[in-house]
Amino acid sequence: MTGKARILVADDEPHIRRILQFLLEQEGFEVVMAENGEEAWKMVESTQPDLVLLDVMMPGLDGFDVLNLIREGFETRSLPVILLTAKGGNNDKVRGLKGGANDYVIKPFNHDELLLRVTNLLEATRREREANPLTGLPGNRAIEREVQNRIEGGSDFGFMYIDIDRFKSFNDHYGYSRGDRAISFLAGVLVGCSRKFGSSNDFIGHVGGDDFVLAAPSEHVESLAFHIIEEFDSGISNLHDREDFEKGYLAVKSRSGKDKNFPLITLTVAIVNEIGGHFEHPAQLSDTMAELKRYGKTMNNSVVVKERRNSAGEPELVAAGADFTESS
Repeated sequence: MTGKARILVADDEPHIRRILQFLLEQEGFEVVMAENGEEAWKMVESTQPDLVLLDVMMPGLDGFDVLNLIREGFETRSLPVILLTAKGGNNDKVRGLKGGANDYVIKPFNHDELLLRVTNLLEATRREREANPLTGLPGNRAIEREVQNRIEGGSDFGFMYIDIDRFKSFNDHYGYSRGDRAISFLAGVLVGCSRKFGSSNDFIGHVGGDDFVLAAPSEHVESLAFHIIEEFDSGISNLHDREDFEKGYLAVKSRSGKDKNFPLITLTVAIVNEIGGHFEHPAQLSDTMAELKRYGKTMNNSVVVKERRNSAGEPELVAAGADFTESS
């Protein structure tokens, strides 16, 4: 993550500030500087940096004091901080890490190591901020960026949209805690299947609620989709009460107080494959996925729904259950 991140350098030694400013600006970062602790804290509030390089030994407020202020502030508590510590200052390192520092760099520092620590921490912070809080998976901004990068790259890839059928009735019947458990279970299924049957080039994102996406190389995206619904279906008995699972439906009370029966939750996986060259923007892909998803929702069981072309080159929607094979 370079080019736009703003970094606050707080150090009372002018030559250290100049060196850090030069190194960071060469990498494309915007740099603001403070020469003591009081100024550093004021600049944290006024300039809203993306990361702070904070010297431990400064007059007045030292680095530990500034770190405490950062961690106590509601708007600054998650601001990434790297401490600059003197060589051999093990007590400073331990105290700083206990106080909430994300990392430390020992003076005199290696230039390449410092830049690597800065870029790694900024990237980790970006991923954390964009992640869905329930599952820890990348959220909407990261998803759109990933899809856009793959489209612009021009190589073929497959894209899935995955969501739980009749999730609202499940939530209404069991409550939000059980609903969160179902969402977390699906996230685990996606990650587990990607590790077992996918590749290191897979990307899994959490749109929100019970909606997920997965991008994968074209050659294995369909088989991966069927593994996903097989794994999900094999675990739904643990999500429902035994009595409901044995009955095969949920009796959910309507607003009028009457029971309405809903089938148990299943999974719809919509697929568009071999995307390279067919879409220019994630929004176009989203429209196609929405159509496939609507079609999949008309089925009663877990299904994989995909778009394929007929002999005239026109798109057709095809749905198949977990027992589907390529020859069927």
